[in-house]
Amino acid sequence: MNHRITDEDIAKICISRFLRKISESFGVSVEVDGDSVVIDDENSLNVHHASKVVEAMVSLSKKDDIDDRLVDYLIFLSKNGSLEEFITKGDEVIITTPTGRPIKSKTLGQRFYIDAIKRSELVICSGPAGSGKTFLGVAMAVKAFKSKEVSKIILCRPAIEAGERLGFLPGDIEEKINPYMRPIYDALETLLGQELFVKYLEKGLIEVSPLAFMRGRNLDDAFVLLDEAQNTTNDQMKMFLTRIGMNCKACVCGDFTQIDLPYGSTNGLRDSIGVLEGIEGISIVSLSESDIVRNPLVQRIVSAYAEADVKRCGKERK
Repeated sequence: MNHRITDEDIAKICISRFLRKISESFGVSVEVDGDSVVIDDENSLNVHHASKVVEAMVSLSKKDDIDDRLVDYLIFLSKNGSLEEFITKGDEVIITTPTGRPIKSKTLGQRFYIDAIKRSELVICSGPAGSGKTFLGVAMAVKAFKSKEVSKIILCRPAIEAGERLGFLPGDIEEKINPYMRPIYDALETLLGQELFVKYLEKGLIEVSPLAFMRGRNLDDAFVLLDEAQNTTNDQMKMFLTRIGMNCKACVCGDFTQIDLPYGSTNGLRDSIGVLEGIEGISIVSLSESDIVRNPLVQRIVSAYAEADVKRCGKERK
């Protein structure tokens, strides 16, 4: 059985390594014939899945560049029966950076995450490094601030990585926390531009601080994001969540594979998911390796470590 996809823009996707990925993934023949791509194999199901990937690439190439990560993701979705949902759901632009770069979700998981932030007062999102949980959360905070839904952005994270405590670090409090807050600073500078970010920071309209500084506060009329939440204890998480005030939207992000808490400590992120799931106004989102949008190598690294952890746990049980 063969299937022919014809389009005037077919040349945009006819890069040999893209077609080779499709051919190897589905075990089909993929050939270019003028303004057409012809897919052939005895197995009609393989032809169907491969054809859907090519058709999706053609459709997406009319508004975006096609890269290796996207091709890999489309193949993954086709194999799992989710490709049509990805294409039809749309990719609304969250915000446009000062350089003209449109910020939008790139995977189905990221779209569910964005939708959850829109409809819920509190979103708890777990996922691996590179899945966009922090960057998209900050982007939604900037969007809410610019559209005057909130009057302030508050971004915080626990400062215990690598076993370091703030009191032992040199400098004043700003110098102490800057290394921990750098990923959030980078996101804000990308989304707002350095000049505007510094302006809002100086005026107190954007606040970036350690989690410990949230104690005793009431966070009204603000978009609050807690990053690196896998490094919170139960008490710290409860303290943060009970700071949520009127007209406040909160987003909690963390990665269970990067826990720096002392061995045996309670985990605030894991506990909050178990305790709060199903409560009105709260959404729980779990991103996976398939949502990683960095270099495809990162996805393979995360998957390899996940497989190693499973094997290690299996040996420990024995």
